Amino acid sequence: MKKIRLLAVLSAMVGLVCFSGCQNSLNVAESADTAEASRATTISWNNTGWNGGMYYSFWTDGGGNVQMTLGDGGNYSVWWQNCGNFTAGKGWNQGSWRDIHYNAGAWNPSGNGYIAAYGWSKGSKLVEYYIVDSWGTYRPTGQYMGQVWSDGDWYDIYKTTRYNQPSILGNRTFDQYWSVRRNKRQQGTNNTITTANHFYAWQQCGMYLGNQMDYQILEVEGYQSNGYANVTVW
Repeated sequence: MKKIRLLAVLSAMVGLVCFSGCQNSLNVAESADTAEASRATTISWNNTGWNGGMYYSFWTDGGGNVQMTLGDGGNYSVWWQNCGNFTAGKGWNQGSWRDIHYNAGAWNPSGNGYIAAYGWSKGSKLVEYYIVDSWGTYRPTGQYMGQVWSDGDWYDIYKTTRYNQPSILGNRTFDQYWSVRRNKRQQGTNNTITTANHFYAWQQCGMYLGNQMDYQILEVEGYQSNGYANVTVW
């Protein structure tokens, strides 16, 4: 009887050791997976994809140090130092005449930078477009084409042309369309950009997008500057 009890105790002890060892192995594996997932959320080179149910895009010309961290849902943050030129943001892999909502909980550019609805059209015309809600030390400009009232303020409309520069179709010559808010949005407030108002106003100025919409994001962009931003888009 004592032998049976002793065997039972030994068996239980072995089972406890096995369970404890297996659990420790699982904890180590889970920690590794968590660390890997954490590492995977930070991007420092050209990349696109899906995160938190939204499309993201990150592009840099390689100058300086730029890092984009993907958060939950439509949240992301960008830190940059002595950058060349970069654009980073979350949104949709296909643009439309949609309302874009966002909150810039942190927006601290030191130098040239934008917060803007940003995207491309192609097909009948290759166009890079911006609806700029805030900027750093430089307010974008170009050939003045008109103005449009939208979401509580006037936006000035400009057109510029880029010659043999990087685009979604490689190095090309293409137009840039701009709507630039006259007064910067406040940090930490919920904002709306009604893209349809701008697209229609651009048409009234003879500025037509291509018949195929490519991606569309709420972006942070920097040019030869430093800064930090934390943005949520929906």
